[in-house]
Amino acid sequence: MAEKIIAGKTIEVNEEGYFKDASQWTSEMADEMAKEFNLELTEVHFKVLDFLRQRQKAGEALTIRSVGKSGITDIKGFYQLFPGAPLKISSKLSGIPKPTSCI
Repeated sequence: MAEKIIAGKTIEVNEEGYFKDASQWTSEMADEMAKEFNLELTEVHFKVLDFLRQRQKAGEALTIRSVGKSGITDIKGFYQLFPGAPLKISSKLSGIPKPTSCI
């Protein structure tokens, strides 16, 4: 277990940098963390992050397909929003644990 200072707050993260406590998350933290991935978050990015947070809170399995069916963006759009590893990056930026579908 490690600690990381994000947007001026000390957050407990696991060895991969995912939040241990999703309730500590703020949108300012997401903006700051996005810089690590060379991303500037837009309203659409935040809609995806909110979608993931809601689904995770409800105990649903998170997959790229579920985001593609969310009505926010399609799968191609998801990859454009979060290039490389969209579910991994978006989960990290939304302050939720790494989805089990991510390797």
